[in-house]
Amino acid sequence: MIQVTVNRKESGVIQSFEISGHAFFAERGNDIVCAGVSAVSIGAINAVHALIGITPEIEQKEDGFLRCVIPEHLPEETNEKIQLLLEGMVVSLQTIEEQYGQHIKMTFKKQEVE
Repeated sequence: MIQVTVNRKESGVIQSFEISGHAFFAERGNDIVCAGVSAVSIGAINAVHALIGITPEIEQKEDGFLRCVIPEHLPEETNEKIQLLLEGMVVSLQTIEEQYGQHIKMTFKKQEVE
């Protein structure tokens, strides 16, 4: 199962997200759940970089692990744009979870102190 963890600050803004595991929906190369999660998450990271000019901290491994951390202390306007893109990613991943819940699970965590 793919595990998606979205980490929010106390204020509700997304600070980071982490994706790990495998969907096991179909064989490698034919797994639409894996492909969908990959496309949505990498697309969001690429959009943040290409459209806003911010490069998040990325950790990626060949086993399907991806972690993205948004830099601290960005101007409010920049952070609002990033949040819009990341919230769009969350909605897309939730849509995948609604259809393929046996293969993907989303968890939301909120920091206690900012």
